[in-house]
Amino acid sequence: MGSTDRIKNVAARVAKWHDAGHQIVVVPSAMSGETNRLIGLAKEIMAQPDPRELDMIASTGEQVSVGLLAMALLAIGKDAVSYTGWQAGIRTDSAFTKARIQSIDDTRVRADLDAGKIVIITGFQGMDEEGNISTLGRGGSDTSAVAIAAALKADECLIYTDVDGVYTTDPRVVDEARRLEKITFEEMLELASLGSKVLQTRSVEFAGNYQVPTRVLSSLTNPLMPLEEEAKSGTLISFEEETNMEQAVISGIAFTRDEAKITVIGVNDKPGVAFHILGPISDANIEVDMIIQNQSVDGKTDFTFTVSRNDYQRAMAVLESQRHDLGYTRILGDAKVSKVSAVGVGMRSHVGVASQMFRTLAEEGINIMMISTSEIKISVLIDEKYMELAVRALHKAFGLEKA
Repeated sequence: MGSTDRIKNVAARVAKWHDAGHQIVVVPSAMSGETNRLIGLAKEIMAQPDPRELDMIASTGEQVSVGLLAMALLAIGKDAVSYTGWQAGIRTDSAFTKARIQSIDDTRVRADLDAGKIVIITGFQGMDEEGNISTLGRGGSDTSAVAIAAALKADECLIYTDVDGVYTTDPRVVDEARRLEKITFEEMLELASLGSKVLQTRSVEFAGNYQVPTRVLSSLTNPLMPLEEEAKSGTLISFEEETNMEQAVISGIAFTRDEAKITVIGVNDKPGVAFHILGPISDANIEVDMIIQNQSVDGKTDFTFTVSRNDYQRAMAVLESQRHDLGYTRILGDAKVSKVSAVGVGMRSHVGVASQMFRTLAEEGINIMMISTSEIKISVLIDEKYMELAVRALHKAFGLEKA
């Protein structure tokens, strides 16, 4: 949706699917750079914009997109109608700038679809119980699309983006990175939360919770490419039982560059110590990722956790303000760390994944600062200068370049 020419290409693609007999709902995002421009205007007026009013402003970007796309479809003879999120019955809570969808009344949309119309709905937004416009936060158009697909019990939700699918890792870091034909919701959720920018985390959660088959495709392909070819392109995010867990132990290597590590040294090792450290951090709306508490020595312990690098200085300030209450000896911080993760449902049926990962990093001379695991993921925190080396080495060690 970067220009009027791109919008015309979207219209041609949508019309192709409609001509093939499909009922189509389109959920576009704002035009490229528009949301940033609108937020920038708000900050020129108010350094910390009021959240309700910021949502009123930010929501207009998508309204322009749906109107232009509806016009582009009407111009080529397709019956199309555009709606805002609230007109389409999307109800949210009142957490402005990061609202969550609570319900969708699809009556109006279904009536239009049954009448043969193409329905275009603003992504990223809805309305709370008081009738206020609310937005879902960055990447919210993906979440809107999946939520609407779930409400309509759609056959498939197609997410068009600037990449042609989900890769084993970022092709800009590893030349041999390979596009996956299929990936499970669990794997995609881990990859999204661990740094993969293909899909927004909340949209994957929605897709998994409501079992919406979701396909990631490229918006840069020829909009008139044969439907049969397009329908099988990209990456299908599927249910685990539809995949062969024996095929690959690891599906992808994810990474995040913008991590920061904070260690609180010499706190009293007693019940509630984690809460007393992380409670004020949470109250400051700072999200914590990896956590380690060391063994107690003479009644004292060290407590280490990671936050986004953008929140590092704020987190340090919060802990400094709590020094008297926490009674720690000192705080150490490191804002030059990165997280690298291996993800795959195959971990459930294979042993030795962790040892192979740690051996690979050791052979490259990369020290591990922290480790966290789940059933299908192993994450390590390392010095940021070794991040790309670690990603390339792990990608090769797990044979991800092989189809």
